[in-house]
Amino acid sequence: MNIKSLLLGSAAALAAVSGARAADAVVVAEPEPMEYVRVCDVYGAGFYYIPGTETCLRVGGYVRYDIRAGEGGYGGLIDVRDKQGDGFNDTYYKRARAALQLDARSETELGTLRGYFHLNFDYDTSAPGGFTTAGGTVAKMNHAYIELGGFRIGKTDSLFTTLVGYAGGVIEDDIIMSGPYDTHQISYTYKGSNGFSAAVALEEGNGGYTIDSYVPHVVVGAAYTQGWGGVSGVVGYDSVYEEWAGKVRLDVNATETISLFVMAGYGTDDAATLRQNFYKPWGGKWAVWGGASAKLNEKATLNLQASYADNKDTAIVANVAYELVPGFKITPEIAWNSWHSYNGTKLGDGFGGMIRFQRNF
Repeated sequence: MNIKSLLLGSAAALAAVSGARAADAVVVAEPEPMEYVRVCDVYGAGFYYIPGTETCLRVGGYVRYDIRAGEGGYGGLIDVRDKQGDGFNDTYYKRARAALQLDARSETELGTLRGYFHLNFDYDTSAPGGFTTAGGTVAKMNHAYIELGGFRIGKTDSLFTTLVGYAGGVIEDDIIMSGPYDTHQISYTYKGSNGFSAAVALEEGNGGYTIDSYVPHVVVGAAYTQGWGGVSGVVGYDSVYEEWAGKVRLDVNATETISLFVMAGYGTDDAATLRQNFYKPWGGKWAVWGGASAKLNEKATLNLQASYADNKDTAIVANVAYELVPGFKITPEIAWNSWHSYNGTKLGDGFGGMIRFQRNF
C-alpha cells in the first residue's frame, strides 16, 4: 500500500507540473511584414518611394575627370612660373568632380511638389606663381530650389539662359556666353498641352550684377516645341543698370540622327569698355550661335558649334561624345577662338583641347 500510494502521489505531482508549464508556454509572435522599396515610375526612371510615404526620390549624379591643354577655349594653365628658374611654362589643367543630385517629388491638390538640389565637389589644379584656379577641393551648390505646380523659388541658373536652352552639344558652349548662370530666382512657368510654354522670373543676379535695392531683375519668355524642333524667345531687364537683352532660337530635327540650331542675341549697354548688363555677357551689342549634332552610331555623336559676337570674338568647337559602355562617356574636344576686348581690340587667338571622362549614375 505504501508503494501504491507513493506511485499515485508522484503521478499526481507530475501532472500538476506539466499543467503549470503548459499554461506558461511561450507564444511566438507573427513576423511583421517587411516593407520593400517600391519603384515609382510616375516621374521617370530611377525614382522610388521613400518607405512609409508617398514621396518619390531619385538619387543621382556623376563622377567626372577633365584634362585640358593649350591656349584656346577653356585651355590649360598658361604662364605658370618655372619652379627651377625665372621663366614661365604652360601645363595641363585638370579637374576631378563628384556631383550629387537629389530629386524628391509628390502629388498634391496644387500640383507636383518638388525639391531638388545639385551639389558639386571639385578638386582643381592650382599653379602658385602663375595662373591660379580655385585650387584644392571646392564645394558649390549649383541648384537648390522648391517647385509647386509651375512656381519655383530658390537658387538655379537664370531663366534667360535656361528657357531657350544652353547653346550646343559641345562642352565649351559658352566661350562666348549666351547668358548668365547662378542667381536666386522666383519664377512661374506655364506648360500647355500643345507644346507651348511661357515663363516669368524675378531674379537677384550675382557678383557685380546683384541688385542693390528691392527692385529685382525681370525675365519673360515663351517657347513652342514640336516633333520637328521648336522656336523660343526670352527678354531680360537689368534693374540696376536699366539695360535689357533678348534672344531668339530655332531648333530643327533635320533627320532622325541630325539636329541643328541657330540662336541670336541683342542687348543694350551704354558702357564702352566694361559690361553693364547682367543679361548680355557677350561683347558688343549682338551675338550669334549655331551648331549641329549628328549621331554617328549607337555609341558616338559628333557635335559642332560656332559663335561670333559684335566685338569680333569668335569661337569654333567640335567634339565626339563616345559612350564606351552604358553610363560611361569619353568626350575628346578641340576649340579655336579669337578673343577681343569689350570694345573690339584683339587680344589673341589660339587652339585648345580637352578630354572628359564621365560616369553617370
